Amino acid sequence: MTPFFIALLALVTSTFRTRAAQQAEIVALRHQIAVLQQSAPRRLRLGPSDRLLWIWLSRFWPAWRHWLRILKPDTVVRWHRTAFARYWTRKSRRRPGRPSLAAAIRDLIQQMSQANFLWGAPRIHGELLKLGIQVAPPTVGKYLRQRRNPPSQTWRTFLTNHRKQMASMDFFTVPTATFRVLFVFIVLSHDRRRVMHFNVTDHPSEEWTALQIREAFPWWRTGDLPRHLARD
Repeated sequence: MTPFFIALLALVTSTFRTRAAQQAEIVALRHQIAVLQQSAPRRLRLGPSDRLLWIWLSRFWPAWRHWLRILKPDTVVRWHRTAFARYWTRKSRRRPGRPSLAAAIRDLIQQMSQANFLWGAPRIHGELLKLGIQVAPPTVGKYLRQRRNPPSQTWRTFLTNHRKQMASMDFFTVPTATFRVLFVFIVLSHDRRRVMHFNVTDHPSEEWTALQIREAFPWWRTGDLPRHLARD
């Protein structure tokens, strides 16, 4: 019989004893506990039922700390917190989600998508409703066949293919010895990293920038001008 049931049995039988017998039993038990504390191992092994008993006593017996001898009161408090955390972890765990869609309906969605290339999830969802199949639109989109689009060229490939037809322009600042800040406008050709035009000013404006662009790409060089201009 476990110590937990022994304690419950002692609680029941104590109601039929006299007060003198109970006091004598208490004295005998305290003496035995004192002797056991001197020879007991440093770490006691308590089962789950023993821990639940002390947790229950700590909730309903105000003086439980004063009469606890075999372990520290902080240990009982730690048991209580651990049980509380496990209870709420179990209660708040994720419940099973929606039931999975039948395999026949999944196959029908994929067949309709493959046979009608231009149909999307809303159209297929409407057709399923006409057939009496109640399915949510997000579920239809989930089971559609994912079409593989042809891979697009990378930015490096684009620059390699069009570098002869591209130029870039930007501003950068240059501080002077007199603590002035000059703005340098530069136009760079991507073909051979050639500087096509640059100019310096301390007060850049919209009119000044437009003038620099016209000077960088004059009208008489129409056959040599780039087709794409990149700017920040």
